[in-house]
Amino acid sequence: MTDNNFNGYLAGDGVAPDRWASALHLFDNGAGVPHEETTTERWERAQLLFEARDYIGAARLLAAVVEEAPEQTGPRLLLARAYYHSAQLRRAEEQLRVIVERDPVEHYAHLMLGRTLQRQGRPDEATPWLRMAAAFAGEFPDDE
Repeated sequence: MTDNNFNGYLAGDGVAPDRWASALHLFDNGAGVPHEETTTERWERAQLLFEARDYIGAARLLAAVVEEAPEQTGPRLLLARAYYHSAQLRRAEEQLRVIVERDPVEHYAHLMLGRTLQRQGRPDEATPWLRMAAAFAGEFPDDE
């Protein structure tokens, strides 16, 4: 006799975020018709991977999203964060410099660029970026 008790199955940590996101569109085009993932779907899946701390997987998807929508700051900033967390610091720096050049008041990009430069052992280069980020956040040094 077979046991049909599905509740007895322990799934461990659950379904991986990227599998869940792709499963949402499993039947969109009908049975047997492959689904071509859109830029928006790749962006959503990359966010799930980032939240699951799969920074390398997120970076792979985000690089494609940034290539398809280079004018968007959000995906590029998340790509820089994914690079930072996966210790791809030169790549993170490149993305952050593009963001700061295009949007000079994006304070989080200034902060991340400063932290990225610090992590690369370049504290003198990091200082102006960190000061700018602090100024955007309303944190001014005390004049003594």
